[in-house]
Amino acid sequence: MELLLLKDVVIILGLSVAVLLLFSRIKIPSILAFFVSGVLAGPHGLGLISSVSQVELIAELGVIFLLFTIGLDFSMDKFSQIKRYALVGGSLQVGLTTLTVTMISLALGFPISESIFMGLLVSFSSTAIVLRILQDKKQLDSVHGRTALGILIFQDLAVVVVILLTPLLAGSPSNGLGDWPLLIGLGVGLVAFTIISSRWLVPWLLHYIAYFKRRDLFLLTIIVICFGITWITTALGLSPALGAFLAGLIISNTEYSYQALGNVLPFQDIFMSIFFISIGMLLNVGFLLENLFLILLLTLAVILLKSIIAGIATALLGLSFRVMVLVGLMLSQIGEFSFILAAEGQLFGIITEPFFQMILSVSILTMSLTPFFKDRAHQISGSLEKMLPLSDRIRRGAYPLPTPQDTPPEDHLIIVGFGVNGKNMARAASKAQIPYVVLELNPQIVRNEKKHGQPIYYGDAAQATVLEQLNIHEARIMVVAISDPVGSRKIVDIAKKINPNVYIIVRTRYIYEIDELYSLGADEVIPEEFETSVEIFSRVMKQYQLPPDKINQFIHEIRSDGYGMFRTLTNWEINTCSINDALTDLQVSSYTIEEDKLLKELHLESQGLTPIAVARGKQTLRNLDDNFLLEPDDVLIYTHQAEVE
Repeated sequence: MELLLLKDVVIILGLSVAVLLLFSRIKIPSILAFFVSGVLAGPHGLGLISSVSQVELIAELGVIFLLFTIGLDFSMDKFSQIKRYALVGGSLQVGLTTLTVTMISLALGFPISESIFMGLLVSFSSTAIVLRILQDKKQLDSVHGRTALGILIFQDLAVVVVILLTPLLAGSPSNGLGDWPLLIGLGVGLVAFTIISSRWLVPWLLHYIAYFKRRDLFLLTIIVICFGITWITTALGLSPALGAFLAGLIISNTEYSYQALGNVLPFQDIFMSIFFISIGMLLNVGFLLENLFLILLLTLAVILLKSIIAGIATALLGLSFRVMVLVGLMLSQIGEFSFILAAEGQLFGIITEPFFQMILSVSILTMSLTPFFKDRAHQISGSLEKMLPLSDRIRRGAYPLPTPQDTPPEDHLIIVGFGVNGKNMARAASKAQIPYVVLELNPQIVRNEKKHGQPIYYGDAAQATVLEQLNIHEARIMVVAISDPVGSRKIVDIAKKINPNVYIIVRTRYIYEIDELYSLGADEVIPEEFETSVEIFSRVMKQYQLPPDKINQFIHEIRSDGYGMFRTLTNWEINTCSINDALTDLQVSSYTIEEDKLLKELHLESQGLTPIAVARGKQTLRNLDDNFLLEPDDVLIYTHQAEVE
């Protein structure tokens, strides 16, 4: 018996692999490869798929897993860190976009319900694409990354409510005002169910399952919880997306959320790929070509409108113009949830098939263009700053920098970024009585730390005017400790142009940034990856009884060589000594011999020391007597006589 669904899955996945390989070679984003694969395989392309509805069913699993993982990753601790971006920025972005598109649609003669629905469709961005870009660019912890993430979280929560209220926009009698008591009852019931499940039922169940230490059992339980709650909400006439999100939210409040997320992510990647392919299968290429000019015009209008509104929302949060542009470009697309919402609208008769195809075409184009912005966003922000007549307040954000009355002292330290490294640097500088100032781009941190007397100011160090107000002309050292690779490079370049004599130390997370930072003028680059390796290996060398002076010399040579050993994998020879396990309870020390000398000439016994071995090159010499000749660079291993039992 032929399994049509299996054949279709093999066709679309095999075609996706081929297109992905081709697109990877010519450096075109993977999201576009999935869309193209769907178009080629779909009924409007080569017609390779016979059961499109079954593939769409699999694609719906991708949406369920996406909402489930969003719920899993949604913790109150994480939300509290970006709640201002989410609540203020998210509500402003969704509200202003919906209002603007609604007013434009009404002016064009569309009915009120359809106009509101179009506004909601356009307001949502792509969580999957933006998060993937931020992760690939290592910018998730940057200010623009946290701002975009906060707005996306608000959108993900809002879309659940919008899908729930879609029947009301359709004016369906069975879902009209008469059902408000039922709707409120369902809402209260779901809240109560979520609280009870997250606090008692699910933690108890997962604890019991985890007791058996079976990964397959744990995974199946997680899947059952996800699909079970999704099925319950669907049976109540609510959205499957709502159920999947609630399932993830319930598990996120338990100590098993990280394991659950790790188990589910591979499934999400597979099904989300099929989801994007299925979107491409729905696209009518003939309709796209017939209305190409209008679709391109709408695509440009959507990108400009969403970029401007997201930028305005970011500006109202008090952030700088550079962050406004970066966040605006990141959120300029129509996202995957708009497809789901559009399908709901078509089901309830709010929009027609031609309108659905129009939204689908514009959405695919905006999503496909987003990855191209990631490498050009900083250049675009820089160009706009030069072109537009911006005031200093707009350039640097709403939070003021130091006024002339509190100009930083001369010969001071400038710390850029007040994360863990920045805080430690400030504590050390304060302890050593080194004058310093801190520059931070998160206004909430600035406000809180200012109350505690910290010399901290809000501003973007990638702008010359900001650095000048911190008196960088007279600064001795600047430490850049932010998680924004592009921003770090820009800061180093601008700072060196203003003050070529300032000594710049940059903390970076990744190896590939080292050479470029040095070329831009950084005096020292501290890569976390290498420093971790140095610290670990220093502990290893201690266990091999290398003397402290040799360890320190080795570490100094690594750092002074710009971590050349790690980067070029050259052969460095280190003399180590292998000591018998029976001695591991002793207090063992070592000493490097500088000139030829007999062992008895060291007078170790008079000092209460007992020699146990000598490390010479790759050899460990154990048979020692008083006339043993010690040679230069020998490492003498000894222990305290009193500790020998």
